[in-house]
Amino acid sequence: QVQLVESGGGLVQPGGSLTLSCAASGSIFSINAMGWYRQAPGKQRELVAANTGGTTNYADSVKGRFTISRDNAKNTVYLQMNSLKPEETAGYYCNLGIRARSWSPATSYWGQGTQVAVSS
Repeated sequence: QVQLVESGGGLVQPGGSLTLSCAASGSIFSINAMGWYRQAPGKQRELVAANTGGTTNYADSVKGRFTISRDNAKNTVYLQMNSLKPEETAGYYCNLGIRARSWSPATSYWGQGTQVAVSS
């Protein structure tokens, strides 16, 4: 079994920065894919950033401001967010594709979400 624990959310002023973390624990052989999504009240969940097979994609609205990264030794994925805007207030969720064994297929896991509020 795998657990994901997110942290790093909070209140930040417009133009500020936050770094979100998503720490995975449990039976982990490898993290094959990683992604961050966000969902604002009354809106659908949207992809913010993702890395699959070494290819990284960002939503157009965050290109140049957000960076997705990982620390393999810690089984932790990060989302560095700079120049935050009020409209980016939302719950942020990590999604990891994790293989428990070398021979097992990847299973998708979601974090519990961390709230980001951008306001003056």
